[in-house]
Amino acid sequence: MATSTGIQLTSRPNGWPDPSDFRTVRTELPALQAGEVRVANEFISVDPYMRGRMNDAKSYVPPFELGETMEGGAVGRVTESTSDELSAGDLVLHSFGWRDVAQGPAGKFRKVEPVEGLPSSVYLSALGMTGLTAYAGLTRIAGMQENDVVFVSGAAGAVGSTAGQMARLLGAKQVIGSAGSAEKVSLLTGKYGFTDAFNYKDAPVREQLPAAAPDGIDVYFDNVGGDHLEAAIDVFNTHGRAALCGAISQYNETEKSPGPDNMFQLVGKNLTLRGFIVRWHEDLQPEFVERMSGWLRSGDVVFEETVVDGIDNSVQAFLDMMAGANTGKMVVKI
Repeated sequence: MATSTGIQLTSRPNGWPDPSDFRTVRTELPALQAGEVRVANEFISVDPYMRGRMNDAKSYVPPFELGETMEGGAVGRVTESTSDELSAGDLVLHSFGWRDVAQGPAGKFRKVEPVEGLPSSVYLSALGMTGLTAYAGLTRIAGMQENDVVFVSGAAGAVGSTAGQMARLLGAKQVIGSAGSAEKVSLLTGKYGFTDAFNYKDAPVREQLPAAAPDGIDVYFDNVGGDHLEAAIDVFNTHGRAALCGAISQYNETEKSPGPDNMFQLVGKNLTLRGFIVRWHEDLQPEFVERMSGWLRSGDVVFEETVVDGIDNSVQAFLDMMAGANTGKMVVKI
């Protein structure tokens, strides 16, 4: 019998998740039915949005079910197929998530082509949801234009580092990033080509951002929320636009956080703050893949990964990512 090892949520966290909220299970897989495939995962993705799905609360996506293997992005190879759509050896993307072997209807898996010289995990980062999130946020949500000054929070993370590079390639006059260590700040201005960057732990963001953007900002790509959003509102130029992608500073809080104290500036400056979920912008996928593939081939976009080995270490990888221990995309190698 084929077997699969998976990670399940067993209790809903109150504040920061704990390893005791999860369990590892090993299950036997039934024989394939007609039109199904079995896939050996190569990489699985751990992402900030997953923290929200651990709560039993109404949202844009249903919460994780207790006692069920957790869903999420994964990439792997078909090992067995009873479908005419996919064959053994095909590389596929899917959302069956935190397990080493996935099985289901072929329609739940999307075939992708290997990219020469790059690991298959690129489809979980630069060529996947991560990259599309950055692209949709900049081009559609924030309507970035040439010569805009762009600020990206959480800029050393997977989405942030990609958004900063894209902003530069789309003609930004200045790209500013925030990160949580001196090493990450150096990475932003070195490897990723940000114009300026600062460590948000060194001093209040409301002090550091005006110094980095003396002429103000036009676009804010927000991964953090909280004090970063407040600081961005302070320095926005008239008609500034914010793409609100995430608020990782608040995901594990047990009490409500106070909102920005400067919201009145939205009126006086004619600002637009717009939240977005990437799955509502999947129509941009062909355009994004064409542009990103070219940037990757030319070396104009580089991507960083923090790779954790083994399905049994998925929970720790998730917790480390939430604590900011990753640089670029956090993935688990199976």
